Amino acid sequence: MKRLALGVLVALIVGAATSWVFGQRLIGERAFNAAVEARAGVDQTAELRDGLHVFVCGSGSPFPDADRAGPCLAVLAGRDGYIFDVGSGSDRKLGAMGFPMDRIEATFLTHLHSDHFDGLGALMLQAWMAGGRNEPLPIYGPEGTDRVVDGLMTAYAIDRGYRIAHHGPEVARPSGFGGATTNIDESFTFERNGLSIRTLRVDHAPIDNAYAFRLDYKGRSAVISGDLKYSEKFARFAQGADVILHEALNPDMVGKIGATLAARGNTDGAKIMADIPDYHTSPEDAARIAQIAGAKALVLYHLVPAPPARLIEAAFLGDARQHFEGQLELAEDGMLISLPAQNQKVEMDQLL
Repeated sequence: MKRLALGVLVALIVGAATSWVFGQRLIGERAFNAAVEARAGVDQTAELRDGLHVFVCGSGSPFPDADRAGPCLAVLAGRDGYIFDVGSGSDRKLGAMGFPMDRIEATFLTHLHSDHFDGLGALMLQAWMAGGRNEPLPIYGPEGTDRVVDGLMTAYAIDRGYRIAHHGPEVARPSGFGGATTNIDESFTFERNGLSIRTLRVDHAPIDNAYAFRLDYKGRSAVISGDLKYSEKFARFAQGADVILHEALNPDMVGKIGATLAARGNTDGAKIMADIPDYHTSPEDAARIAQIAGAKALVLYHLVPAPPARLIEAAFLGDARQHFEGQLELAEDGMLISLPAQNQKVEMDQLL
């Protein structure tokens, strides 16, 4: 009798477990199908108003960070898409944010430090395949950009052949692979569909050709610093901007990392930490720049070292808020900054 009761109990437990597993699977399948229906083939940006919209596709640095891609900012000016720097992993962040790969008109590089272009090969591939391109992606950057792009196209040539063979030339259009480069200088301007892009050569020595970009569209403006030392010339370039997106390095935090590496015998790492502060800008100095420029908002990106938790953000900012009267934010991957056309608002959202 006891054996029978035990057998019934086991059967009930097995039956309940089987039902639970099956139920979980059914719920999971329904959730997945709902997500596919909501996102696959749907323009996630269709509801955005006309204006400038800045997608933070990478707010990090070469420091290891599971949550942040390398430096990358994507912009929609009306319906047209533009990418500024392509740090490692940023193409995946763009996809996750719903940025329209089929509307990328051009990519711009601020300078040729590898952490600003080490995701470019992946972006060219995504622009080609996910964007359905039938001509190479236009890429604008400092002298030497053509060599970088040629090298990446060589590196991806075998993969190109595989994709054409697998999907066919009707889908993997052979003529759409890779990038078409234009080297820029301080006189460079770009005009398209109401968007104006201008450049400013900035001090990031020993790099000779590093540039900031200013975008103006239908009464709104966004300025992207790239990497640079504190510069009042840059403040004049950014005069009256709605938003400045400025790199930021906290020298005390970097110094602490360097001192710790030195104490543990890593002299090379300590030397690197000692070298990098003098060609970047502190959060306080970025705030001073935004104040001089009269900007409405300052968003710090390309954070070195990026705060791993909100508790550390105030320490990273230091006294920055004391030097800028406008809105000051630390960028996170997935941030969306919207500047509606013919308006004064600076709107911020988080898409990830």
